[in-house]
Amino acid sequence: MEKLQIKEIEILKNFDDVLTFKEFRQVLKIGRNKAYELLQNNIVSSIRIGNSYRIPKVNIIKYLKNQ
Repeated sequence: MEKLQIKEIEILKNFDDVLTFKEFRQVLKIGRNKAYELLQNNIVSSIRIGNSYRIPKVNIIKYLKNQ
């Protein structure tokens, strides 16, 4: 479990506390459809502003811990 936490921090260290949709996809290395699925099904909690998503870094870490 400790190695996963270190990986999470390393992957996200160069990003702001809130990521854009594009950054979210880059971090998880997933396609557009999978990213929308995770956000629309609230598997990864996000904030929707107009047509765009903002994803808090802590929510991505929670998602990675549960995988």
